[in-house]
Amino acid sequence: MALINRISRLFKADFHAVLDQIEEPEALLKQAIRDMEDDLANTEQRIKVCAHEQDALKRRSAEFENSIAEIDTQLDLCFDSGKDDLAKGLIRKKLEAERLSKRLNSKVESNERFLDEQQKMLDDNTATLESLRQKAELFAQRSSVRADVRSEFDDAAWMSREMTVDDNEVEIAFLREKDLRSAS
Repeated sequence: MALINRISRLFKADFHAVLDQIEEPEALLKQAIRDMEDDLANTEQRIKVCAHEQDALKRRSAEFENSIAEIDTQLDLCFDSGKDDLAKGLIRKKLEAERLSKRLNSKVESNERFLDEQQKMLDDNTATLESLRQKAELFAQRSSVRADVRSEFDDAAWMSREMTVDDNEVEIAFLREKDLRSAS
């Protein structure tokens, strides 16, 4: 059993090594940037939808508060005129409106926390994306420098320039060799 485990680990290690050789870091970095940009766009969209919902909830909550205030004035009128049956119906409406108002206020607070969390996540991811973009730019610069160096060394013209010896160099080398031999 131990032998099988060791052999399987060996195959996995070889397979991962092959994958590491195949993967191109620049392509992976570009894909990570694209994925991050997509995630940021989705997060921004969620924030916009939630902010729109938050505004609607706040308007609705304000409407309930106005409704409760209106019911209070109607209750004052009912109590002043001795209409207890009518007052009980208004009290029922007021209690229902207060419960709905509490639920809306709870939802507003919950959405506020969610918006804050999403905004923090968006800020963090934006900073991470900027860091990835800077790394990609550095990587691209390094790659272009390597390509320039490679093209200089791979260029046949470079080799022919370095291999060509002009007559003046031959004369100087001849004089040096003659000097060395005459001094000994």
